[in-house]
This record gives sequence, structure tokens and C-alpha cells, in this order.
Amino acid sequence: MRIAFIGLGNMGAPMARNLIKAGHQLNLFDLNKAVLAELAELGGKISPSPKDAAANSELVITMLPAAAHVRSVYLSEDGVLAGIRPGTPTVDCSTIDPQTARDVSKAAAAKGVDMGDAPVSGGTGGAAAGTLTFMVGASAELFATLKPVLEQMGRNIVHCGEVGTGQIAKICNNLLLGISMIGVSEAMALGNALGIDTKVLAGIINSSTGRCWSSDTYNPWPGIIETAPASRGYTGGFGAELMLKDLGLATEAARQAHQPVILGAVAQQLYQAMSLRGEGGKDFSAIVEGYRKKD
Repeated sequence: MRIAFIGLGNMGAPMARNLIKAGHQLNLFDLNKAVLAELAELGGKISPSPKDAAANSELVITMLPAAAHVRSVYLSEDGVLAGIRPGTPTVDCSTIDPQTARDVSKAAAAKGVDMGDAPVSGGTGGAAAGTLTFMVGASAELFATLKPVLEQMGRNIVHCGEVGTGQIAKICNNLLLGISMIGVSEAMALGNALGIDTKVLAGIINSSTGRCWSSDTYNPWPGIIETAPASRGYTGGFGAELMLKDLGLATEAARQAHQPVILGAVAQQLYQAMSLRGEGGKDFSAIVEGYRKKD
């Protein structure tokens, strides 16, 4: 299949690699010339604009940093909708607000294009391994078309409902993730301050009612989980700035829905403070450092 893949960042590039390995012909667009050159060596074709990438493709996939980029890539004069052929399926895998997903999908529908949203979970490791979870908001017909392709980049492909519901699932999940990481950080730091061995404490939590992914898989305390960012200086993984972005999406959506997210708002402020300290480039589990005494 000829696929336009637009947005080749930390997540998009490994996703595109997996599609090339699966035998698809990719028309690529990104501002990063180095990653374009790398993927071109694997067999991808470099396009000068999103419009050109979409023009002769049978499917368009985008993976972009924020809502403003999604609007620009789809709606500008050189955007996807200026070049795409009517009837070509399209899916945006960015994490953005549900309303933008619906607005751009509506603009696509006016061009005869069925567009869905499919934000992902699983991080850069999942993108490289092809084990991502895709939360898909799309018509049943579009979901059936997208699923075989998404399965070549992910392990768990979930139909959440109509367009926009993928984004709803993603921001609700990450709202809980941000809160749970802070809770684990507080518990681990308290245990350390009171004198218990943190490995013993983590073992108890992970076999008791406090168990959660933030503790048993991604524990923020150094030396607990060998594969977690905490054991490599909080490098790699899911950046604190990205968590801050997702918490902002969740709290803004909650404001529009008149739905209280009290812990979510507190979590957003804690990550905002982390960013202000210049630590936004670290993995989001580095939030624990705000609870630890400095040596």
C-alpha cells in the first residue's frame, strides 16, 4: 500500500520504519532532514510537502506534536486536504484535544475524505517494537480499513467510538497516569525518609493494594526497576513536558465539560513547577525529585 506518513519525531519515525519493514511504500514528510534521509535509505520516498505526500497515496497517517500542527498539516495551502484524492482514508495519531480532531475531520469530510483519530500509548519503546496501543475514534467502516495497517505498528487496536473518542480515551488515561506517578513518588519518598529500604517498600506495594503501573513497571525511585528511566538518570521514556501537555488537554476538556478534575489540576501544577525548574526534558517520573532531599 502507498501510505503518506507525515510527522517523523520520536514516535512517528519508528512507526514509519515498521510500516516500511512490512512492505508498504511510504511517502514521507517532516522538517527533520536527517530522519528523512535515514528512512529514505530504508525505501521511503521523500515528499516536499504534506500536499505532495498525500496526492498519490492510498492512506494518510499523521503523527504531530500538537493541535496547531495538525490544523496546519491538514488545512494549509500545502496541506493534506489540498492534495488528497476523495475517498482516501486518513488517520491522525497525534495526541490533541477532541474538538480539534472533530473540526479537522469535518473539514476532511467536506473534501470527501473519511478521517479518524488514533492516539497511541506505549512510548518510544512500544513504537520501536510495534507493540503500541491505538485508541481509535472513527466510523466502523474506517476502523475496519485502518485496523490491518495499525496492527503492523501496534498490538492492541481499540475502537473507542466516533471521531474524537480516541483523544478522549488518551487524555483520560494520561490524566490518571500523571496522578498515579505523583502518588507513587510521594509514597516512595515518605518510606525513604522514614527509614525503610525502598526495594522492600516497592516489593510490598507491588504485591498489595497500592500496586499500579507507575510502581510495578515504571517506578520513579532509582534502582527499583532496572529498565525504568529512574535507573538511567530519567533519560528517555515520556518527557515531563509531554505529560504537562496532556494534563493541560485534560483540564481544558474538563473545563469545557464543567467536570471537576481536582487531582488532575494539582498534578498539572506540579509538572508546571517541574518545567519551570528546567527539568521538562526529563522523563515524567522525575517528578519524584521534588520530594527528595538534595545531597
